[in-house]
Amino acid sequence: MAAMIRLLCALALLLALSAPAPSRADPADIDAAARGVVRVVIMGREGEEVVPLSHGTGFAISPRRIVTNAHVVRAAAMDDGLRIGVVPAEGDEAAYARIVAVSPRNDLALIELTGSLRLPPLTVAGNASRDSGDVIAIGYPMNVDRAQGLDIGDLFRSQPPVKSRGDLAGARPSRQFDTLLHTAAIARGNSGGPLVDPCGRVLGVNSFGAESDASDAEFFFAVSTLELLPFLEANGVTPQVNDLPCRSLSELDEAEQARLAREEMEASRQLEASREQTREARERARLEAAEEVQTTRENVMALTFLLVLVAAGAGPVAWRARMADREADPAAERRMMIAGTVTAVAVVVAAALWFTRPGLDEVDRRVAAKLAPETQADSAQGTLAEANGTLVCTLDLSRSRVTGAPDKEVEFGWREDGCVNGRTQYGLAGGEWARVFVPNEEDAVSVSRFDPDKLTYRTDRYLLGRAEMSAARTARGQYTPPACNTEGAAAKLGDLQGSVTAMLPERPNERLVYSCKPKGQ
Repeated sequence: MAAMIRLLCALALLLALSAPAPSRADPADIDAAARGVVRVVIMGREGEEVVPLSHGTGFAISPRRIVTNAHVVRAAAMDDGLRIGVVPAEGDEAAYARIVAVSPRNDLALIELTGSLRLPPLTVAGNASRDSGDVIAIGYPMNVDRAQGLDIGDLFRSQPPVKSRGDLAGARPSRQFDTLLHTAAIARGNSGGPLVDPCGRVLGVNSFGAESDASDAEFFFAVSTLELLPFLEANGVTPQVNDLPCRSLSELDEAEQARLAREEMEASRQLEASREQTREARERARLEAAEEVQTTRENVMALTFLLVLVAAGAGPVAWRARMADREADPAAERRMMIAGTVTAVAVVVAAALWFTRPGLDEVDRRVAAKLAPETQADSAQGTLAEANGTLVCTLDLSRSRVTGAPDKEVEFGWREDGCVNGRTQYGLAGGEWARVFVPNEEDAVSVSRFDPDKLTYRTDRYLLGRAEMSAARTARGQYTPPACNTEGAAAKLGDLQGSVTAMLPERPNERLVYSCKPKGQ
């Protein structure tokens, strides 16, 4: 009854979680995309003073290369006396840039940083809908600057870009190039900024708006990726392209809960079926054992009765031989010995058979003996979850949220003490094996986890801002991970890594789930 209740509860949860949920933007993904959005300032000189002449927006397509509109940098392309300044969304490190390529036909330009500044590149959506869906425009509209009373000097100070939400209104090829029509508000200064989907992936490059009066709805145009990707390829840039459906982490979590509910239902069904099979096997074994024991008991009793008859027949012969006159019957002594021996042996063997005949408890022993091989086979199946050795792990897209271009397959050697490839120790905390990675070159923290029982490898990536990343690096710098084979290494590292994981957001931006199996299988 309890098993049936659990099944019904799991079914109800599965049905609830299977209901379609609308796609929605995750603020963390939009914030992560905004890290690579910059203000592009065209600068000139008035005497000895550097002054901004105009500005637009751009976004990093690689750590040092930035996409913007051709009309944003047109003046700098025509006048060598003008310079292009790049002001990132955070930090205090502005830089100069040089023009790499300009394509007036489709209003695209590529510029490259000349200083040490490096930016987190945005990912391009490779297979997104061009007709409908939520979109977000990210950039630096001038009307917002004016409304805030910003002066000229503020243009050179890092500020977060403005994000406006709207809807795609469909593809709208112009006479010169392919564009996307949308309703996410943009203004002068947004030019060259990205139009992104709810996962923060680039759908297009904002370029211009439709003229309207007070009675008309406002629409805006972005240069589509059908123009952007060939432009980048022609100029030697290979961007990160993601052609997977945009799924929020909430949707992924709900799908995972639904999957677990299905697995629980299936496990309960299999458990009930296994129990039924075990009951049937036990009943068959009991019937067979009872029949065998009954047959043995009957055979023993028949043999005992036969031996008693033998003893009953030989006993009198021995007695008469013993009482006979030895002189008159010289063979009497021999008959007495033979008959006496037969009698004694028959009585002893009969008694032994009688007292050693199988009892009712023999049925249970034989049942246990027959079922033991099946139990051992089940135990052998359980040992397959032990993951010691080299594993090959394949990305499970149905359980993953991919924002970049991850490896489709990962291979590593796992040891039961948490040592990976003989050199990298994983920490153990709360029954979970994990390793935290805080790189110096990339503004992202990764937490890799491995479940030896389920043979599942998972990596969560958190795309952090500069301040958060600096804090994570500081926390990581406070400890040295213990080496493999060090006593208590797993538990010690599990405690040390808590100083970094405590700083991370509740949810990652990217989750990669791999299903593993021993190499060669």
